[in-house]
Amino acid sequence: MTSSSQKTKASVGRRNFLKTAVVAGASTALPTDSEAATGKKAASDSSSSQGLAAPSAEQMNMEASTPEQLAEAQPDQLAANTESGAAKSFGSDFMIDVMKSLDLDYVFSNPGSSFLGLHESITVYGGNSKPEFITCMHEESAAAMANGYYKAALKPAAIMCHGTVGLQHASMNLYNAWCDRVPLIAILGNTVDAADRMGATTWRHSAQDPVAMVRDFTKWDDQPASLQAFAESMVRGWKIATTPPMEPIALAVDSTLQEMEIGDGERPKIPRYTPSEPPQGARGAVRETAKLLVEAETPVIIVDRLARTPEGMRLLVELAELLNVPVIDIASRQNMPTNHYLNQTRQSGRLIPSADLILGLEVTDFWGQVNSVNRAEMTSEPRVKDGVKLITISVNDLYMKSNYQDFQRYAPVDISVSGDAEATLPALIEEVKEAMSRSRRRTLAEKEKIFRKMHADSFEESRQLAARGWDSSPVSTARMSMEIYEQIKDEDWALVSVGASERFISSWPHRLWNFDEHYRYLGIGAGGGVGYGLPAAVGAALANKKLGRFSVNIQCDGDFMYANGALWTAAHHRIPLLTVMHNNRAYAQESMLVQGTANRRKRGVERASIGTLIQDPNIDYAKLAEGMGVWSAGPIENPDDLRPALIEAVKVVKSGYPALVDVVTQMR
Repeated sequence: MTSSSQKTKASVGRRNFLKTAVVAGASTALPTDSEAATGKKAASDSSSSQGLAAPSAEQMNMEASTPEQLAEAQPDQLAANTESGAAKSFGSDFMIDVMKSLDLDYVFSNPGSSFLGLHESITVYGGNSKPEFITCMHEESAAAMANGYYKAALKPAAIMCHGTVGLQHASMNLYNAWCDRVPLIAILGNTVDAADRMGATTWRHSAQDPVAMVRDFTKWDDQPASLQAFAESMVRGWKIATTPPMEPIALAVDSTLQEMEIGDGERPKIPRYTPSEPPQGARGAVRETAKLLVEAETPVIIVDRLARTPEGMRLLVELAELLNVPVIDIASRQNMPTNHYLNQTRQSGRLIPSADLILGLEVTDFWGQVNSVNRAEMTSEPRVKDGVKLITISVNDLYMKSNYQDFQRYAPVDISVSGDAEATLPALIEEVKEAMSRSRRRTLAEKEKIFRKMHADSFEESRQLAARGWDSSPVSTARMSMEIYEQIKDEDWALVSVGASERFISSWPHRLWNFDEHYRYLGIGAGGGVGYGLPAAVGAALANKKLGRFSVNIQCDGDFMYANGALWTAAHHRIPLLTVMHNNRAYAQESMLVQGTANRRKRGVERASIGTLIQDPNIDYAKLAEGMGVWSAGPIENPDDLRPALIEAVKVVKSGYPALVDVVTQMR
């Protein structure tokens, strides 16, 4: 419980929050200096904190080994290899040359014997640079890191998996990447020739067709039988993975092929990589779409994975402003700035039923947007009115597999434009301009005032709701979200992960923060696989380290326990990342679902929490983090203690190190 004296020391007073918080993007004016001082004292007095002192000077001066440092550390050995003629060329060396030709930055991997040749060639022959070997505690984490890295860097990374068992471990986050339309390169070690399998373990870890287990959720795969075939498969796979719809690809690389020596004049050729242009929608269908958009009185645009790049956001804003059409952002990527008056996501329940035209841009579940589902009764009904025009622009129909049903329910539409929506938007914008008369432009311009008021009202409603329970203990998710934002809003920040889903914290960041850039938000693990959040955040933070961005991860506790070894990777490779635990000590969604089932069956909810709580004992995430070399504070239950802990954590991250703040929170 929070005492009355503690309540008077609140780092962000409820009244002060309501009085001073303004539209996301301007200062939220959270704590005063005097409040910060008392809050900091409260943190040191009443919260258990680990590693509250910043890393030691010795730790701060340590950097991850660079290729130059590695060479300097082993000059005698390298010289001896060269002088004795031992510096031969091997198959895996050539494979690294192929990777370098593609400008591959990182290989995320847990070490394994089936790719020993590649591992040695990366770190010694290749100097551990382009690609650099990122040491992971689990193959599933490696796949999630590659996923997060792509979404921040907008270029693929690779993972390496040890034989059959490593691929089984990686498969969940390969599936997340498949559902998330993320390109990554999965390299699987394998020993094809039975005569080369030395011992029972090698037999168990090898297969005739190792990719079979993930073929249904990878876009393309191969098992090249020669070095020349590897070069062509690697370049082809990169091209296939990065052409929309983007997906993972897999290459099984034979261990014997890795070890073969390459004689003088026998080196294969590396083919030149030429990227494919994203497919665009047919001009006639785009022209008809533009005509209908201009004529519509109450159109709505729904976006999901539209913005592959920052250009996607810019083009969407241009189209929306041209028509003064409201945008509903499902936000599998950050498509529309949250502070833009045409971002009407919170008003979807009002706008979709009244729309006379709905345009879906890269919406995976378009049927789910135009229909409502009663899960308790297992029924559905349309959300839209009769006669509404439904149009989609998407690559969803260009590539699909049948076994894993991530493509969602079939949605009948009036116009289906097959093409990458971002690549198609320039043509659509030009067609809208051509179809719009001056008088129509003036009529549409009159809508701006209406949508500006709706946007302001929606923000004010969220602000009022966030203020409820501001001083509660455990900490409200609104308070936690806004305390974080107050500390990062002046940085070039990116919310790189939100555990399993932002809705688990009532979507407070998107309701109150200013997401004004494409990279501010990277979405979630689209397959719903638990264990995505933390390693994906580490991968994204690695990309952001080079880009000079401040990475923050709001981490669900259940998701954390699947893959907490990713913290060690962050500490080992000096990856600056702020992780704030949403520690509600439960699998909250499952707890509510079991309670709902018990209610529906009229059995009461007294026993419905069995199997869904993470209690008895409570997990101390700060101690876990400290044990892996990460600065940590908490567990924090008194909201007054949160701000001073975050201030210290931000300092650590800005100095180049990961930090974790464990916050005991309300359920959502």
